[in-house]
Amino acid sequence: MDILPGGAATFLLLFGLFLGAFAVRSGLRLFRVLRLVRHGERAEGRCSARRVEDRGTGTENRYRTEYVFAFRAPDGREVEFTDHAPGPFGFEVGAPVRVSYDPAAPDRRATVAGPGAWGPLLMPAAVATVLSLFALGLLTAFAVTVG
Repeated sequence: MDILPGGAATFLLLFGLFLGAFAVRSGLRLFRVLRLVRHGERAEGRCSARRVEDRGTGTENRYRTEYVFAFRAPDGREVEFTDHAPGPFGFEVGAPVRVSYDPAAPDRRATVAGPGAWGPLLMPAAVATVLSLFALGLLTAFAVTVG
C-alpha cells in the first residue's frame, strides 16, 4: 500500500525540492552577508548580550547560545542585532567587534562577519552546500526512477 501516489518517486521529488528550498534560503543569506562585508558601511560595535536558550530535554543540542551585538548608527541611535555563529568560541559581553551594515536599514541588515568572525559566512555556506548536495542526489534519484 503506497502512502503517496507514485510511491518512492514522489517522495524523492518532494523531499528533494524541500531540501532545495532550504539550500536556496541559506544561499541567499550567504550572498546578503557577503554583500554587507564587501559593500556595507563599517562601524565599531560590541557584543552587548549573550543569551543561552534552553530547548528542553529530548533535543540533541539542548542549549543554544545567541549573541546580540550593538553599534551606533550615523544618525546617533543605538542599533542592536543578532548574528549567526560568530565563531568557534563566541564573544564575551563587551568585546569589541567590527560591524558591516546597510546604511539604508542598519537595524535589519548588519553582520559581524569578517576578520576574526567568519562564522556568519561559514555557517550558511556549509548549510547551503550540504543541503544542495542532498537535494541534487534526491532529484537525480527521482529522475532515474521515473526515466
